[in-house]
Amino acid sequence: MSWLVLVVSGVLEAVWATALGRSDGLTRLVPTIVFAISIVLSMGGLAYAMRELPVGTSYTVWVGIGATLTVTVAMITGQEPASVVKVLLIAGIVGCVIGLKLLH
Repeated sequence: MSWLVLVVSGVLEAVWATALGRSDGLTRLVPTIVFAISIVLSMGGLAYAMRELPVGTSYTVWVGIGATLTVTVAMITGQEPASVVKVLLIAGIVGCVIGLKLLH
């Protein structure tokens, strides 16, 4: 159960990071509300997962999922340029996260 909560929390990290970027410095209401709710849920899920999983593994998986999804959304929406090298490096992050799960 902790792994599932950790993965969902990582997805929520991407949600809050994207919402924060779209909030214009917390001046736009809807992205600010999405940011606030998703960061609380994301941190709460991370804290829950850390009750059973090692801190280093939990944090690495959480950040890896969040960073991967955040940059993927940014590339898909055209807010960040995409390149073959960037996609391969992101795939490396995904591979490392999967490796941490398999080692656990």
